[in-house]
Amino acid sequence: MDKFFGEVQEPVSPHGQYFNSSVMCSYVFGFLELAIPFDNSLAIPLLKDVFIPINPRFSSIMVKDVEGKMRWQKVEVKPEEHLKIPIFPETINSSSCELYDKYVSNYVTSILNGRTPQNKPLWEIHIINYPTTNAACTIIFKLNHALGDGYSLMSALLSCLQRADDPSLPLSFPSQRPQLNSKYAKINLFEKLCFVISSFFSSISDFGSSILKTRMIKDDKTPIRSGYEGAESQPFILSNITLSLDQIKGVKTKLGVTINDVVTGMIFYGIRLYMEEKNEKTKTSNSTAVVMLNTRNIGGYQSVKEMQKPESKGLWGNKISFLQIPIPKMCQSKISNPLEFVWNTRELIKRKRRSFSVYLIALLLDLEMKLRGSEVVAKIIYNTTGNSSVLMSNIVGPVEKMTLANHPVNGLCFTMTNGPENVNITIISYMNVLRITLKTLKGFIDEQKLKFCIEKAVKVISEAAMEISEISTKN
Repeated sequence: MDKFFGEVQEPVSPHGQYFNSSVMCSYVFGFLELAIPFDNSLAIPLLKDVFIPINPRFSSIMVKDVEGKMRWQKVEVKPEEHLKIPIFPETINSSSCELYDKYVSNYVTSILNGRTPQNKPLWEIHIINYPTTNAACTIIFKLNHALGDGYSLMSALLSCLQRADDPSLPLSFPSQRPQLNSKYAKINLFEKLCFVISSFFSSISDFGSSILKTRMIKDDKTPIRSGYEGAESQPFILSNITLSLDQIKGVKTKLGVTINDVVTGMIFYGIRLYMEEKNEKTKTSNSTAVVMLNTRNIGGYQSVKEMQKPESKGLWGNKISFLQIPIPKMCQSKISNPLEFVWNTRELIKRKRRSFSVYLIALLLDLEMKLRGSEVVAKIIYNTTGNSSVLMSNIVGPVEKMTLANHPVNGLCFTMTNGPENVNITIISYMNVLRITLKTLKGFIDEQKLKFCIEKAVKVISEAAMEISEISTKN
């Protein structure tokens, strides 16, 4: 057991308590795929000198103070207790990579649902030094969501890495500057007033539907939603789809939308294709995707040092909210024109983003937290994802190739665990590649068929977009 220093630090945020409760214990998994085998002798020094000092929470545990409030307490960390290096059977044959693919897949499935000890800092590092189809070595970061959200944890992970071409230069990221709404700027005062009134009533409607979705209304049972109780404790499988960013950008330009619109539309279309193939009657079923959002009012990543400056107080942690997006239903017109899924998705997300319901829900959760406690709010969040069909999240990754202690990083992906949803989809960019990771309920979701349907959706939408001679007037 790690030794207690007795130094009680900052309070655990409400989100930190929700994500590490008896109702749900959520983890973010980051996967680094290395081009060469990792030198295991470097692991402990890297943890001591680089990883643990990144943030005080990596050397703290959650405890109750004398007033019964949860706080972070500093402990002495023994890195070797957080480091896992599995041993697989040795194999020497031409298909060894494919065999190790299975070993790694089974190993990942085995660690997805397990909780890390509460009397130690809430993280683990797994080094799988066996060659797979994608990597010579795979390093897995298992980080409790209470430590921070995807933005915080990605910043922490990136602080351990360097640019391959020049380690002295910082990693750079695609521009994330918010686009100005030029159409809104040009309309007159009366039209702006109508817009505000429309947004107000839309927000009230969205807020009401979100409350109903959380408390009463569930998505239909379909090939992507079993309705099983306690699904989060069942085994899950990971599979990946790799897309060219140039291909996605080509579709984006043709349709006059954003990259997120294109990717989300493709995924939604692929999900509907999968549902139709598994059960033709479910093409018109009510299915919802919960899309996680970063609520920080900044354009891109900041280094961990910048995030911890006094003037940047509050950037580290869980600054997230969510949108509940109805997955467009399959009908004959949309089969003949799959681009409708992209345009439909764009309009749904734009309307939801303009809504104030996200802030109203946050206020309601804060009130519930004060009146009824974190366990009740954790149950509300649990029900929100459990009553929906899909959970989605995306992170922007670096443009340049990275290294970890001079070990080139060929690939990067992530996932989240211990939610009740049967399908969890995460998206990250790295260099000129977009990686979609599917976490699916083993034995219920046919992960290979779902992957095939999403890949088919990408192909169909890309081909349809290339036939457009000019930007659609639907935008």
